[in-house]
Amino acid sequence: MIVRTTAEITGTERDVAGPGWRSKRIVLGGDGVGFSFHETTIEAGTLHEFHYQHHIEAVWLVEGEGTLVDLDHGVSYELVPGSMYLLDGHERHRLFARTGMRMLCVFNPPVTGQEVHDENGVYPLVAVARESAE
Repeated sequence: MIVRTTAEITGTERDVAGPGWRSKRIVLGGDGVGFSFHETTIEAGTLHEFHYQHHIEAVWLVEGEGTLVDLDHGVSYELVPGSMYLLDGHERHRLFARTGMRMLCVFNPPVTGQEVHDENGVYPLVAVARESAE
């Protein structure tokens, strides 16, 4: 059994940030469960373009409002608390945060925890070994 809090993750190697976003990686590939689970926050007024070329991502918006644009199909979606989106086709997408947004995200395959988006908004696909139990 794994039990973690976001408070204990804050300020550790599991707490990763970039311009306008922060991701607390609660469950990672090294945990050996086949997915990773993150709490991601996006700053108000920021625009981000992502393309998870190697991962499926499910996102549930807990707080905030914004607009999601599916760049592959030219469709826009208004996001409010309780909205969920699933990038099951590796869609390139743009996210505009009208207000600060807090999201819970699941990635498959799992990430290692230190990935950051490359110039195309892509996370690299990295094989991970299971970490030993603490």
